[in-house]
Amino acid sequence: MWFNSNGPSRLSSNPRALARQSARRAGPRPRRARRLIRLPLSRQLLGALLPDRLLASHLPHGALLLTVLALLAGCGSSGPAQRDQFYTLQPELVISPSHQRVPGSLLVTPLASRGFLGGTQILFRTADAPLQVQRYDALLWDEAPGRALSEALIAALRASGSFQFVVSVADRARADFILNGELTRLEHLPTATPPQVSAAFNLTLIAQQDRSIQFAHSYSGQAPTAANTPEAMARAFNRLTGRLLTQAMQDLQRLAPTLKRTLASDG
Repeated sequence: MWFNSNGPSRLSSNPRALARQSARRAGPRPRRARRLIRLPLSRQLLGALLPDRLLASHLPHGALLLTVLALLAGCGSSGPAQRDQFYTLQPELVISPSHQRVPGSLLVTPLASRGFLGGTQILFRTADAPLQVQRYDALLWDEAPGRALSEALIAALRASGSFQFVVSVADRARADFILNGELTRLEHLPTATPPQVSAAFNLTLIAQQDRSIQFAHSYSGQAPTAANTPEAMARAFNRLTGRLLTQAMQDLQRLAPTLKRTLASDG
């Protein structure tokens, strides 16, 4: 016989009965305790983020973790995202009527471009990192610059009457001459004195009949910005590219006698 808090009790000699009696005396099995978040190294940080009553309460791991993450997300917010700004590259050409019209057709292809120049983000370069080409995150062209320059040159050549026909790749027409080129630089220089923009491209005129080169030239230049704003930068690009394309158009106009002879020899 043995004694417990409820008085005397007899032990059974049956092992199974003994196990049942022991289980009844021990009472119901306690539920598995929920795991609490253990943050021994972050106690001071949590003390600064959470009220004392939250730290003292035995919150489940998930609830306390979500509370911390929500607070950290709120602290790391940087406000509304900056909206993209799109600008039109519209070269300001000076169109002069051609004194001699070439009695043939000219196909102007979009200017080729490599790397970042093939995209629409506006590029810039700073004085402290002259070898590094960078891109503005929210300042973009509304179309690829190489295509915009080619379209402006097509419109100017048509208006000047330099060739009998001036067509683009979209026209899918066979032409007597093909004008190819590559855009090699179109950058904003915000840290220059004064701030300015820079551009460079090359053009090559080829005769369709024998693929001979009739003309090849490079154009480059810089132009200051009137103010330190994106709008002033875009206007400076339009002035500079317009000046360079005007030079190219005038060079093509001066080729009229040579191109006429080429067409006569092909005939």
